[in-house]
Amino acid sequence: MTSKLCTLRNVEKLFLVSNVGKVRWMSIGMQKDSNFFFRQLFDTVSSTYTYLLGDLKTKEAVLIDPVLEHAERDAALIKELGFKLIYAMNTHMHADHITGTGKLKSLIPGSKSVIGKASGAKADIHLVDGDIVCFGCHQLLATATPGHTNGCLTYICHEQGIAFTGDTLLIRGCGRTDFQEGSSESLYNSVHTKIFTLPDNYTLYPAHDYKGQTATTVLEEKKYNPRLTKPLNEFIEIMKNLNLPYPKMIDKAVPANRVCGLY
Repeated sequence: MTSKLCTLRNVEKLFLVSNVGKVRWMSIGMQKDSNFFFRQLFDTVSSTYTYLLGDLKTKEAVLIDPVLEHAERDAALIKELGFKLIYAMNTHMHADHITGTGKLKSLIPGSKSVIGKASGAKADIHLVDGDIVCFGCHQLLATATPGHTNGCLTYICHEQGIAFTGDTLLIRGCGRTDFQEGSSESLYNSVHTKIFTLPDNYTLYPAHDYKGQTATTVLEEKKYNPRLTKPLNEFIEIMKNLNLPYPKMIDKAVPANRVCGLY
């Protein structure tokens, strides 16, 4: 389907949902145009950020990385704000929580689930590198950033100077690469060729943070990221020696997320 601003392979237009509950509500002080709606939401159990983006004129919206336990909260917020959720999107197939996309589809008829084709997960719409997602007059560019998983996507909104990096790039960190076909070399190359090449002033929003931070910038991560500022060989050694515990939810989350969060 085509519109004035975008063409999506076998995709329609996109909208968004959001959250109401035990959540941090933040606007991050973004000085964006008055037609662009942004809301960052938080799940305290998995430290997952969910992002609601919308067009204030058309009321079309998209929701990035929703969490199952907050699906009803999200649906209520969307209704309250007068948005129409078109797409519930994932940056990748998560291992630390179950996605809320399947539940949201049942709560909001007409909404569609979206994920990267390389993830191998079921969804209504599978994106590949270079696909564009539209909501109202706004666009998200789907950019393949594999490494944490094969199917990781970063969603870039060039008009607003922002990007949603999933688990590929975190604030002063990055996603682990020791499960789900992870590759330290691929992650390093994804960050350096797809994210660090964005303008320095772009604001980056990750899928998680465990220290209370909410956002970062391309310049900050290029200067201060303790892992990704290192040469590739040093980065690979760092990732080999993280010795992190096996994710608590992985055996439940991954099978569920392969089928859009529904058993």
